[in-house]
Amino acid sequence: MLSQSLLSGVRVLRTEIRRNIAIVAPALNKASDPIQQLFLDKVREYKQKSSGGKLVDSNPDIEREMKNELDRVAKQFGSDGTTDMTKFPDFKFPEVKVDPITQSAN
Repeated sequence: MLSQSLLSGVRVLRTEIRRNIAIVAPALNKASDPIQQLFLDKVREYKQKSSGGKLVDSNPDIEREMKNELDRVAKQFGSDGTTDMTKFPDFKFPEVKVDPITQSAN
């Protein structure tokens, strides 16, 4: 019985190790597949270009189109013109005051 549970534990451990290696292996930056290497190179290139929070490889037409869309969304949702429509809204829920229930002793 002990040997059977031990054998079962070893099988589970072997499966877990195999899964963990399969998950960690792509993160090792050494791609054996040329397609995978190309993908990693493009991701790194995009990371370098995307610094600053601006659009990557944009031109004045794309910037103008984005501004027009943001203005349209602001108008549609009733912005006063000072609200940043690219920022997630801040929700504030005030604490509700609850009246305590008092019980009279009978």
